[in-house]
Amino acid sequence: MSERVVENLNRALHALMEDDRVFFLGEDVLDPYGGAFKVSRGLSTRFPGRVISTPISELSIAGVANGLALAGQRPIMEFMFGDFSFLAFDQLANFAAKSVTMYGEQLPFHLLARCPVGGHRGYGATHSQCVQKHFIGIPNLSLFELSQLHDNGEQLPGILSAGSPAILFEGKTLYSQPQFTPGPLDELFSYGFLDRERRWAHVSIDQSSQVVLITTGGMFPACWKAARELFLEYEVEAQIVVPFCLYPFDPAPLLPLLSRNVPVFVVEESTAGGTWGAEVAAVLTRTLPAESGPPIHLIHSKDAIIPAARHLEREVLVQPDEIVTRVHSELQHARHRRPHH
Repeated sequence: MSERVVENLNRALHALMEDDRVFFLGEDVLDPYGGAFKVSRGLSTRFPGRVISTPISELSIAGVANGLALAGQRPIMEFMFGDFSFLAFDQLANFAAKSVTMYGEQLPFHLLARCPVGGHRGYGATHSQCVQKHFIGIPNLSLFELSQLHDNGEQLPGILSAGSPAILFEGKTLYSQPQFTPGPLDELFSYGFLDRERRWAHVSIDQSSQVVLITTGGMFPACWKAARELFLEYEVEAQIVVPFCLYPFDPAPLLPLLSRNVPVFVVEESTAGGTWGAEVAAVLTRTLPAESGPPIHLIHSKDAIIPAARHLEREVLVQPDEIVTRVHSELQHARHRRPHH
């Protein structure tokens, strides 16, 4: 049986904890419970002195983690749900991010906050949001998102040793899904990486395409399903790009894919307005030639809070069929807009 995402993440955390500077903090993280999503399973048994089960106070969790980081330790903190990170926003934005440079010299500040995010579980309005957009643009605060395509054992050590605070967003529906290794995904799609650091996962049928989908790890399954349908129903070949680092967004590895001026769709689960997708579009617009850059389209969930009822939740959140409809419709409109010679 292949490794699941939760097992891959858990294995990566066990490896990080071998360093006695690493502490793990969160609510209900001790064995035998091992956290709400079982990501911390086994950690307190192996490292009892450095796994701390905290009171229900995200602000205090972040405050203690900041103190540890300021003292030269390397804390990892778990917010049970990403929605609760708002309760710790002051400690993240006003202390952790600023501590790197506000003391008159560059100060190494090793801290990782883990945030399970996203809907599709029927958890309701306060346990289902994608909160990534609220942390975009904070100096010194790096944002990452796990996926089925990125090995956490490869990626997390570099994040924790980078010397600045970071948030790892984790699409909670991914935990039970298989962790993939580079190569064929199915009878149509294969994947590899656009960069040596293996942070830019690239999924395609072949190197030619009529559209590029840029998406987060949590939205990759929906984009993959949509790409299959686009090919089987409409003979539209789509490439999917999934970056592990959301912010700062460095477009360099992506640029060769966009040189053919194919339409780009940035797909994310959050509601529109000040989003990661908008940041991606802005960066690409600044980077690509104005006269020949590809059209960039954004796909978001509807502008509504997330209902608990599953059939209503489905209507609010981005679904694969909505991606298919948007892409096919835009391609049709583009053909009709072409000048006739």
